[in-house]
Amino acid sequence: MSQLSPVLKQATPVVAVRGEGLHLYDADGRRYLDFTSGVGVTSTGHCHPKVVEAVREQAGRLLHGQYTTVLHDQLLTLTERLGDVLPPGLDSLFYATAGTEAVEAALRLARHATGRQNVIVFEGSFHGRTMGAASLTTAGTRFRAGIGPLVPGVAVAPFPAAFRLGLSQEEAVAHALHGLDEVLATVSAPAETAAVFVEPVLGEGGYVPAPAGFLAGLRERADRHGILLVLDEVQTGFGRTGRFWAHQYEPEVVPDVLITAKGLASGFPLSAIAAPTELMKRAWPGSQGGTYGGNPVACAAALATLDVLREERLVENAAEQGARLLDGLRAVAAGAPGIGDVRGLGLMAASEFCRPDGSPDQDAARRVQQAAADLGLLLLTCGIHLNVVRMVPALVVTAAQIDEALALWSKAVAAGARPEEAA
Repeated sequence: MSQLSPVLKQATPVVAVRGEGLHLYDADGRRYLDFTSGVGVTSTGHCHPKVVEAVREQAGRLLHGQYTTVLHDQLLTLTERLGDVLPPGLDSLFYATAGTEAVEAALRLARHATGRQNVIVFEGSFHGRTMGAASLTTAGTRFRAGIGPLVPGVAVAPFPAAFRLGLSQEEAVAHALHGLDEVLATVSAPAETAAVFVEPVLGEGGYVPAPAGFLAGLRERADRHGILLVLDEVQTGFGRTGRFWAHQYEPEVVPDVLITAKGLASGFPLSAIAAPTELMKRAWPGSQGGTYGGNPVACAAALATLDVLREERLVENAAEQGARLLDGLRAVAAGAPGIGDVRGLGLMAASEFCRPDGSPDQDAARRVQQAAADLGLLLLTCGIHLNVVRMVPALVVTAAQIDEALALWSKAVAAGARPEEAA
């Protein structure tokens, strides 16, 4: 008999047979409160009726329309509709299937458009697992070890992770921007630097929001040196953080290239990069394409997702429920010495586990995450040391579901505490 690759390690023991809203169900009918949303993908919840209906209708009309062979109405309509929510000036789109594929496309575009080779990324970044994207990823050696040599021309600068650095938010921003200036002075000359790639909130790197002023500092340096600012909003986009795009917390910052995926189509594989038309024109012929990018069914799901986000005010709900979630997590942490930090933005929330000496406690994070699964609450770990437990519920989450999750979380933290903490 064939089987799944043994390298695919499941975070929970659940075998899901059905999903509805914030819940997954196994074959025995047990209900689980899903605060993973498929790693931030099911933005409108599992099987939102409007998304399901749009998919069913489109599947009966056209399943596949390869976009360099023929165009189709769902692709054209989605492109038009995304113009309503994209940052100003980013009026040209290229579609792919996964976030990592969109990152690869952005890397190609940056090098073609500038004629420069180098790119700068930040400590704790995650941009994907394909070779180019993995070369930009520093969230852990597990994403890049054993596959070298990686794509050359990548330099790494500090990210303003205040808790890890032991600094205030303002000090962390100053430290990171100084570090970037040092990289430009010592490793990657501005004249050879095509782009800076950055996540407004580190994802796999530990759910660390960029403090105020950091993105503005990147924008200023990019403008000064003719470098492209590429914002990877694969996980943070489509309302996840309480703004449609996470970088909108610094409204003066507009990227040159924006990357989106995950919550874009409520569970269907669809990703995109957006850039000004004049910039997109500088990509070399043949550098953009793909068999499944812009699939009609995925585009129909994305159009329905846009409708649901607007009609149900889900971006606003993410801000409101995210604040409730963070307040609750901080209340739990106040009575749990093993939790060193609680942080997040909107419905991207995290608790970082540390030993008494302040060092990362991966074992505690894993114990608590597994205890939560036993109680019926599905969560994931992240962080460069895998000592962070993240909560990333669908944007349709209610206050009652937040409170239910917090109650289960409190029990899981108690169950997973070290003996000396529980005493």
